Amino acid sequence: MAKRSSLSIRIVEGKNLPAKDITGSSDPYCIVKVDNEPIIRTATVWKTLCPFWGEEYQVHLPPTFHSVAFYVMDEDALSRDDVIGKVCLTRDTLAAHPKGFSGWAHLTEVDPNEEVQGEIHLRLEVVPGPGGPRLRCSVLEARDLAPKDRNGASDPFVRVHYNGRTQVTSIVKKSCYPRWNEAFEFELEEGAVEELSVEAWDWDFVSRNDFLGKVVFNVPRLWAAGQEEGWFRLQPDKIRSHLDEGNLGSLQLEVWLRDETVLPSGCYQPLVQLLCREVKPLTQGPGQLITLVEETTSTACRQEVATNLLKLFLGQGLAKDFLDLLFQLELGRTSEANTLFRSNSLASKSMECFLKVAGMQYLHNILGPIVDRVFEEKKYVEMDPSKVEVKDVGCSGLHRPQTEAEVLEQSAQTLRSHLGALLSALCRSVRACPAVVRATFRQLFRRVRERFPSAQHENVPFIAVTSFLCLRFFSPAIMAPKLFHLRERHADARTSRTLLLLAKAVQNVGNMDTPVSRAKEAWMEPLQPTVRQGVAQLKDFIAKLVDIEEKEELDLQRALSLQAPPVKEGPLFIHRTKGKGPLVSSSFKKLHFSLTTEALNFAKTPSSKSVNELNQWLSALRKVSINNPGLLGSYHPGVFRGDKWSCCHQKNKTVLGCDKTRSRVTLQEWNDPLDHDLEAQLIYQHLLDVEDTLREKHQALKGTLETGTDPAPRDSLAQLFQVLRDLQQAHSSSLAAAPSSAHRRLLELQA
Repeated sequence: MAKRSSLSIRIVEGKNLPAKDITGSSDPYCIVKVDNEPIIRTATVWKTLCPFWGEEYQVHLPPTFHSVAFYVMDEDALSRDDVIGKVCLTRDTLAAHPKGFSGWAHLTEVDPNEEVQGEIHLRLEVVPGPGGPRLRCSVLEARDLAPKDRNGASDPFVRVHYNGRTQVTSIVKKSCYPRWNEAFEFELEEGAVEELSVEAWDWDFVSRNDFLGKVVFNVPRLWAAGQEEGWFRLQPDKIRSHLDEGNLGSLQLEVWLRDETVLPSGCYQPLVQLLCREVKPLTQGPGQLITLVEETTSTACRQEVATNLLKLFLGQGLAKDFLDLLFQLELGRTSEANTLFRSNSLASKSMECFLKVAGMQYLHNILGPIVDRVFEEKKYVEMDPSKVEVKDVGCSGLHRPQTEAEVLEQSAQTLRSHLGALLSALCRSVRACPAVVRATFRQLFRRVRERFPSAQHENVPFIAVTSFLCLRFFSPAIMAPKLFHLRERHADARTSRTLLLLAKAVQNVGNMDTPVSRAKEAWMEPLQPTVRQGVAQLKDFIAKLVDIEEKEELDLQRALSLQAPPVKEGPLFIHRTKGKGPLVSSSFKKLHFSLTTEALNFAKTPSSKSVNELNQWLSALRKVSINNPGLLGSYHPGVFRGDKWSCCHQKNKTVLGCDKTRSRVTLQEWNDPLDHDLEAQLIYQHLLDVEDTLREKHQALKGTLETGTDPAPRDSLAQLFQVLRDLQQAHSSSLAAAPSSAHRRLLELQA
């Protein structure tokens, strides 16, 4: 049994932010921290006080986290970035919103006395003394303290307060992982104050000392316990009222906390086997469980259910069969060919998820160079005459302003070039397309051609493929490359318009240049020759893509399984030690790294492009090492230089690490390893939520059974209800066997 917590985060937009630049504007971006550990940085939106991000993230984290904070920053090229304000949501706040926190939240000022982090190791005990019992507080060490000095560390010391007396430890220079091993004693008196306060501070020679955090203990409880020892989380000082709340602007967020108790794998096997039996080719038929799941899934949670089912069947090697069943179900209820796969059905949502999981690297290889070229050229492109702004174009070679006709022709040439390059890259990529994607498209093509065999529907199978490949995969990635990890930053207004027009052209090609698509935006007519040529190219590409024999498919899948797919690759800065001097910019070297599930490799030059963000590297490394039985519980974040560790100043090179290993906060990405038990738990939870509706269906099927209808659907439902009951019992047993809350007594000592 394991506790799993996850956060679904959507950072929507900000409004009424204060101006931080002399131009009367700001360049805002957001940083997200879980318990003071930065995990997410959004793109910067330039020159605005009302930024829109629209970025979504999934974060897996330990159930013991305390808070998630959203910092809005102003990026500066020549100085340190300014902090505009923050929104902090505690775990209790998120737990109070079972359907998620959604709405606007006022930014509050960032108070240095509230920005604390780290833990302190203390031993508290009541000992006998000449004049009566005494309270002894041993200050042992601390870890992960906030760096307050320009050298990236602090000079920490500790003050212990009780009953009007204060005792102070020595100062440990240049360390966020200090070790003191000092003890202080106080007389215990009847009627004395009931609190013992332990405060950590950063010593400064020329300015005021900086507050690092505090821990407050209830002395009567401690007296009753006799002795306690452990690591205690540092807390902020008293939070003052924010009179300026609302003056710093607001942030629109959607944050959903989900806690799951995941049982051992064996508990989910009956559910997994029942679902797998439903999609295996030899057992497929009308009216089975997948059909009922689709009918009882609301629009609001359809994407989540589709994602969970798709990942579960991917882990069982049945993703193609699951999608094939959904294709058959949708084709069975579709009478008009032009409406096929145009709704947000379970088939459409599952296929979108499938392409992101199985085809994202393929998309990067095709679109990456074209998108990079659009960003680098920054050409003014506009096809709509009503939106042309000649002044934005500059001058031609004749030193005169360009006319509207010249702007439109130049824009058409640019789009023809981009569209032609994209289609050429696509047509050359048949063999590069992942085997499982090719096999799935072949099934889709074959099913649609069987459903619409007439000559007037000749293009329908091709459009069915392009409806996913072009309209739901390539076009969204072109319009929002940041959200598909194609670029680190959002596009500016000019580049964004070029990408939008290119996406429209791709959609026209994907629609096979139908009269309906041409009539929507007549001003796209100059691109029609390229679009018509693109349609012929795309049809030829699809014909080759779906022309794959069973043996070839197995060979491709076998070859693919022999390769360790990259978990993360891209540039990374590494530290290069030079003697004992201070760390300067020249002490860092940029290399291209590639991390797979089997090895970590590097080279001087990259062979492909990827996002370079430290938190993504940390997340990828944690995912790869999370099941490592030899994973250290603690580590040294510094280096052993001279005769001691630079972090904790210990002089034994082989001593245990001074900071705990953080291995559980990870970002969910399209290339994450599958977690079969978690997916099964999420599907079980959804089925439990719709059990009443399923029981109504069960009652309705009883009547059909009596009239001689195939009993398989009713039998499947009866088995499903039994599986749900067994899982409910397993969860109840796991809760009963869970340890009591006695182990929390140590935390209760903190008043």
